[in-house]
Amino acid sequence: MSLKTFPDSQSGPFAALSFDFGTQRIGVAFGQSLTGTARPVCILKAKDGIPDWDQIVQLIKDWKPDALVIGLPYNLDGTKSELFIRSVKFANRLHGKFHLPCYGMDERLSSKAAMEQIFEETGSMTKQAGIDDVAAQIILENWFSALYQSQRKAE
Repeated sequence: MSLKTFPDSQSGPFAALSFDFGTQRIGVAFGQSLTGTARPVCILKAKDGIPDWDQIVQLIKDWKPDALVIGLPYNLDGTKSELFIRSVKFANRLHGKFHLPCYGMDERLSSKAAMEQIFEETGSMTKQAGIDDVAAQIILENWFSALYQSQRKAE
């Protein structure tokens, strides 16, 4: 039960949606490989990790991604957490429903980075502020960066 990190080969630019999976909220971001940038899209509510699948159907229709990237919450020591296993199951469900390639990206410290980014942009950080979509943005931008580096090494 694991996800590939990168495509075996990639021809040309492509678009991706990323997901910061959680049991209560799932952050979503969209980006493109050409620029390696992403932007927050939304935060979906979830009940025990189960989203409203109709909302995800609409996101797929609206953004037309070529791939999906799911943040994998490893423990800080590199071991797999219980949420890691649930994230992989979520990715498998996404793949089963939408038949798009799904890739996993280590998301350690992405929430902390999202909080820092929001604080930097707004000058404050309230407890209610949603960070999940910004975390998804960071996950996707880190994935694009790692993908680019792996392609450079392969050349």
